[in-house]
Amino acid sequence: MSDLYISREQAESDLLAAAAFVGERVRSSDGHAAAMNAVLPMYLGRGEVDLAAELANSVNDPYSRDKLLAMVAEKCAEIDDDEYALQLVDAIEDQGLRSQATERVALVLASKGNIEKAREIADSMAHPDFVLAGIAAKQAENGDEAAARGSVAEIDFPSARVSAAQHIASSLIAKGENEGAAAWLDDGVAAAETIEHDEERIRTLSDLASLFVEAKRNDRSIETFAVALEFAEQLDNTHRDFFLGSCALGFLNAGSLELADQALDLITDKTQLGSALVGFARDAWKKDEKEDALEALEEAYAIVNSQREIEIRDSRARNRLLTVIAVQFAGFGKTERGIEIARENPDPAEETEALSQIAQILIVQNEDELARQTINEIREDSDRLSALIALADAKLKNGDAPGSIEMLKEAATLAETVPQLPARSTALIELAARFADQGDTATAVELSLENLGIVADVRDQSTQAVLLANLSFLSERNDLDLSAAGSKTIQQILGANY
Repeated sequence: MSDLYISREQAESDLLAAAAFVGERVRSSDGHAAAMNAVLPMYLGRGEVDLAAELANSVNDPYSRDKLLAMVAEKCAEIDDDEYALQLVDAIEDQGLRSQATERVALVLASKGNIEKAREIADSMAHPDFVLAGIAAKQAENGDEAAARGSVAEIDFPSARVSAAQHIASSLIAKGENEGAAAWLDDGVAAAETIEHDEERIRTLSDLASLFVEAKRNDRSIETFAVALEFAEQLDNTHRDFFLGSCALGFLNAGSLELADQALDLITDKTQLGSALVGFARDAWKKDEKEDALEALEEAYAIVNSQREIEIRDSRARNRLLTVIAVQFAGFGKTERGIEIARENPDPAEETEALSQIAQILIVQNEDELARQTINEIREDSDRLSALIALADAKLKNGDAPGSIEMLKEAATLAETVPQLPARSTALIELAARFADQGDTATAVELSLENLGIVADVRDQSTQAVLLANLSFLSERNDLDLSAAGSKTIQQILGANY
């Protein structure tokens, strides 16, 4: 067992320390790493980087240890302790993770305006391209375009040059400087065309083309999507149809229905074709062409539903698309049609997801009774519980806070039927957070104390530590002071792990 850093006295008065106390005593390497992965970010949030570094270093699994040290190093850079950040980076054994951590630390420094230190780190790296991209983005943000272009000129890796162009263009678009943004996007397209990996090249060109629309240069967007389409047509793998669909929707968004239809005609996989047609339906609905929207959505469903078993390349993607289509019908006001398609889904999880989302739409449409009926079709209590919480969120968003509270209370009662203790604990945390957000602190504390009792009954130490860390986050975020209110239960948990 590694050195222990959390005393029982600390753990008795601090829920996070209790989580760390339990986590430190987990014997399995994977379990110990999972516990520390839950605890560490919270200590970093408190600014306790020294303790976080010690806890990270205590993890026996080398890869997990290195990932946690990288997390601490990045936090140190954020709080301007860059020397300690670099010391922690040097302690990372895995060469790949050490390079990634060095890059992240340098990027943090660049984003904070410490260009000199970031460049110093970049000079020590074998592959500094993305750091240089971050430096360029900050220089452009500061208004020094000449320096930004100088930094980009030093970049060898095309993807990093594109990254710089995208970040700078997005920043300029946000400021309304579309002409300058378009110039950077042109540079990005030139770099993207030199990317060696086919799929990455097409994806990057599509992203740039979409940004051209934001910069109000639909002409350049169409031209760029045309280049992406040309590359996509040359693919001879399963990704081809996905990219053809993306290009079709890109043309549509840029205002060229003719080119969109031509790209659509090139798609052979029925799932990808159906997915693209859903996009066409949404576009038509947005333009108030409601009959066309419904027709496109029906066509999407017919195409996907017509697939023979031998034609289905990815059953999960197909079932997920059926969920999207069902929910979209509800969004278009055709609730019965949506529920009908949801029921047909061969994947029970997707059926549940579709019914839950349809119920949320009905809440927004003030169809509370129909939303209730839809939720009641969900078979499993745990799934219906999650759906009720989502409905409560929709109620609150719709301006009905009392209705939201009522649904949360119903969900809290339903939570008692969830047999798996970790799942019940997680649900109670979700509920308590929502009660606290709506000002009902008493109920939030009551549910959290009940939750502590559930955590005490969990036998797996790693899971117990993670759940305690989650409760600690809830307590600190909402000032619930669970460490004092639940002291007896916490002592019981600690005693079982001492």
